[in-house]
Amino acid sequence: MDLDGVVGDFYGYMREVASEWLGRPLDELTPEVSYGLPEWGLSAETYPAMHRFAVTQRDLFRRIAPIDGAPASLRRLSGRGVYIRIITHRLFIAHFHKEAVQQTIEWLDYYGIPYRDLCFTGEKVAVGADLYIEDTPSNVEALRNVAPTVVFTNSTNRAVGGMRADTWAEVEEIVLNQKAEWEQNDAVKSKGVIGN
Repeated sequence: MDLDGVVGDFYGYMREVASEWLGRPLDELTPEVSYGLPEWGLSAETYPAMHRFAVTQRDLFRRIAPIDGAPASLRRLSGRGVYIRIITHRLFIAHFHKEAVQQTIEWLDYYGIPYRDLCFTGEKVAVGADLYIEDTPSNVEALRNVAPTVVFTNSTNRAVGGMRADTWAEVEEIVLNQKAEWEQNDAVKSKGVIGN
């Protein structure tokens, strides 16, 4: 699963940072954004400096709030034997990787979010999973080429079709249903092998 926009309210905290960075009142910055935040007047050229400020000066990855229900749902899923692998692209701006990794681990521990693997990569398809949970439209498209992928709803991905969850209760239900289906299929395969 991804973190920003899926487990952590990335856009909520970045809106506060952008208000300070851009010198604009918070209520002028719409919470309904698309990927890259052009609604706030940011671009591929101007966003990286604000992102660096958010991490190094405003502890972005330590201070974002979790998405409602995410930590408890993840604890329940882990307790039901779901192997949780986090795949996040938090190292996309050079020279502050240590800070980004440290903030991430502290945040996960602070909120009691269980995981077995923590992968920092933009090449999410390179990290194997049976089911992905992602919010970035381009990542959802790429991941769906290799495995079932749940798009976690936020304003950046409303146009993306297919399997979707609006809440962590819905994520939990989808994951448990998928797990039950895989276990049933494995049991059927095992019976077939024994019977031959």
